[in-house]
Amino acid sequence: MHESFQKVLSIQELDINMIRLLRVKNERKKELSKIHYLKEDIERQVKEKQTATLEIKKEIRMGETQIKEIQEKVVKFEAQQAAVKKMDEFNALTQEMTAAGRERSAIEHNLSDFMDRLASEEDLLVTLKENLQATEANSVIIEKEINEGIAKINTEGKEILEKREGLKETVPSEFFTIYERLLKNKKDRVVVPIENRTCSGCHILLTPQHENMVRRADRLVFCEHCSRILYWPEAEVAAGAEEVVAPKRRRRRSTATS
Repeated sequence: MHESFQKVLSIQELDINMIRLLRVKNERKKELSKIHYLKEDIERQVKEKQTATLEIKKEIRMGETQIKEIQEKVVKFEAQQAAVKKMDEFNALTQEMTAAGRERSAIEHNLSDFMDRLASEEDLLVTLKENLQATEANSVIIEKEINEGIAKINTEGKEILEKREGLKETVPSEFFTIYERLLKNKKDRVVVPIENRTCSGCHILLTPQHENMVRRADRLVFCEHCSRILYWPEAEVAAGAEEVVAPKRRRRRSTATS
């Protein structure tokens, strides 16, 4: 049982390293996702600003066309006014020209607002394009570094898996199945020593009877609180210690009596 524990403990260290590598890998992937999201967000804003500027330019062109049409209408009214002989017709044309002038003033006011908005949107568009260009340049360097880190993690992980497969064959299948099931649930060390009569996994005090069962090491013993597999750390020292032979006592010489 002691030898099996040693093999499982070695596998456990490999698994803990693998869990750590996977966490680091996931964090690096999250960093990549954030970079991609940032670029996509800026690209989206650039497209929105481009669409907004096109719409404003369209409104400006429409306004300019309306002003041109009003100017043509006023010229027409002026020509008609010069030809009429009746006062009421003249006054009617004057009113038409006045209404056209008010309409033109309103459109020109709107055009002024559109011009201001266009200038503001174009300034923002220039800033966004500069930010996008800087982000793309920086992301190339960062993405390269992250991808190189992930490649190293994959290489290290492959080496760990190879070592693990070799050790796996040396552990009893029943023991290994239980170990893997616990590891899958906890994602942490599941074969832990007793320290000061407590489970070093959950740090809860064990009963003396429970401790004695772990000391005997004749079967798997689980923590009653966290279900981890317990072992007695002194067993490691005892297994490697040299056997000490007690010195033989010298016999006392018997003194002959005269």
